[in-house]
Amino acid sequence: MSTLPIATFAEVRAYARTLMVRHRGSLALMLSLYALAAVAALVPAYVIGLLTNDATSHALTSNRIVDLLDVLASSSLAYGVLSFLARRRSYILGERVFAELRGSFLLSVLNLPLLVVENAGTGDLLSRTTSDVEAMSRTVRFALPEWLVAIIQTLLTFAAMVLVSPLASLASLVSLPILFFATRYYLRYATPGYRRERISYASLAGTVAETAEGARTIDALQLGDRQNRRIEANLRENFYAEMYTLLMRMVWFPISESAFALAVAATLGWSGLLVLHHVLSVGAATTVTLYVVQINDPLDRLVSWLDELQMGQSSLARLVGVSGVHDSRPLTGPEPADEELRLHNVRYAYGEGRDVVNDVSLVIRPGERLAIVGPSGAGKSTLGRLLAGTDVPRAGTVTLGGATLSDLPLTTLRRHVLLVTQEHHIFLGTVRDNVALAQPDASEEEVCSALDAVDALAWVRHLPEGLNTELGTTGHDLSPAQAQQVALARIVLANPHTLILDEATALLDPRAARHLERSLSAVLEGRTVIAIAHRLHTAHDADRVCVMEEGRITELGSHDELLSLNGSYAALWRSWRHETS
Repeated sequence: MSTLPIATFAEVRAYARTLMVRHRGSLALMLSLYALAAVAALVPAYVIGLLTNDATSHALTSNRIVDLLDVLASSSLAYGVLSFLARRRSYILGERVFAELRGSFLLSVLNLPLLVVENAGTGDLLSRTTSDVEAMSRTVRFALPEWLVAIIQTLLTFAAMVLVSPLASLASLVSLPILFFATRYYLRYATPGYRRERISYASLAGTVAETAEGARTIDALQLGDRQNRRIEANLRENFYAEMYTLLMRMVWFPISESAFALAVAATLGWSGLLVLHHVLSVGAATTVTLYVVQINDPLDRLVSWLDELQMGQSSLARLVGVSGVHDSRPLTGPEPADEELRLHNVRYAYGEGRDVVNDVSLVIRPGERLAIVGPSGAGKSTLGRLLAGTDVPRAGTVTLGGATLSDLPLTTLRRHVLLVTQEHHIFLGTVRDNVALAQPDASEEEVCSALDAVDALAWVRHLPEGLNTELGTTGHDLSPAQAQQVALARIVLANPHTLILDEATALLDPRAARHLERSLSAVLEGRTVIAIAHRLHTAHDADRVCVMEEGRITELGSHDELLSLNGSYAALWRSWRHETS
């Protein structure tokens, strides 16, 4: 099983730059408001410096104090109002960017080729759509705005220090080499650590989901201990991944805090020395020292939020990685000349090793009923997937009306050929919504006709609200057989010319399945139906029967012709009749 790709740092940076350019107006407004708020926050330290100078020179008067207090009050009010407006703009911008990011990601997920999703498994995709999206929401809504604001406040505060006294400000730079090398070391080793952490979350989520979905099989085969060991291994990997990033933070945070404290101490000492030598006034020394103390807050937020940004970057790399997976099919193309399906010398293998479909050639005429039978593992379902264009042969060709399936746009292919398996899904919504997925503008009469074709209309009418009954995880619970009928009703409404049924009625009891198949046969009159089944009454009703063994077609003909051969099909028929008698 392979995982979905992860974007490189350059790809993530390019994606982030595109987002920022797209929202540059809102971003500029937000940063401007924060810059004005930061300027207002610089006023109190400057006023305290003026008060200190006046006090030391014995020039302080009550009117002077009142004037300076008015300035302090005005700056504090301005800071409060500007901060509120800036934070409001940042939240609005964060929600917009996150909504755009989430929508883009979900669109990328929906456009993933089915084969890619199946190879990646549910765990990786589930982790990206849950924990990675959640991590990105925190980053976009809080971490990124706070980080940008902290940068602005740091730059403006340092600029104010230099304006007050360039000489006194030099002492604050003593912490820069420590912060630079510590942060460089942290980023070098923490980034792969956070990426490993996100991957460990995906593996754990996949194992847990697989265990929950297959609980009955695990219990029946007594595989509980094995699954426990797998979960414990995933937890162990997750523990070590988190311990690694925690260790990095335990080293980096104390070094950063010590560097901040060193900057304050150095500035205070150096400013005091300058005051003693009459190079600097007491007020200026006070203001510069207060600015160094003040600059520690945005610097501290830069350090604190950088940890969150690392997680956000790792999550964004996984989200952007999905958007880099594209279907090789063209978006547009010609319609097939006719509905004839043809396989020519087709070979297919799921990996390195033995082919599961080996040198198969077959022509399926339009309107034909073809049954594909054979023992388990013979390659029947794989052949069905090749005929549906879900899988692409490693050798040979599969064509529809002369056009290679892999060269047809997916929308075009699905109008002509649909694969239906025993797997099904009920979406959140009404019965009508679930059936009309294939044709959203279908009338109520058409929906009822599709349900009637799969013998589902009677029980649907007995639901609490009929077609308007809510289904899904929070609605009315359907039995597996009823859910399968709803899935088949969708296919009837989609009305494809060629329908491939891979055990599509397996969840129904034999008598109901037999009745349903006859109903479908009447509805699909004139259509091509390819049925892959173990219940051989399907083969009995078919125009031709294709027998597969070890990836090859060993027999091909009508039911009566194959019985007269007294070969593999005749043996299967006798065995099945004996089991059902």
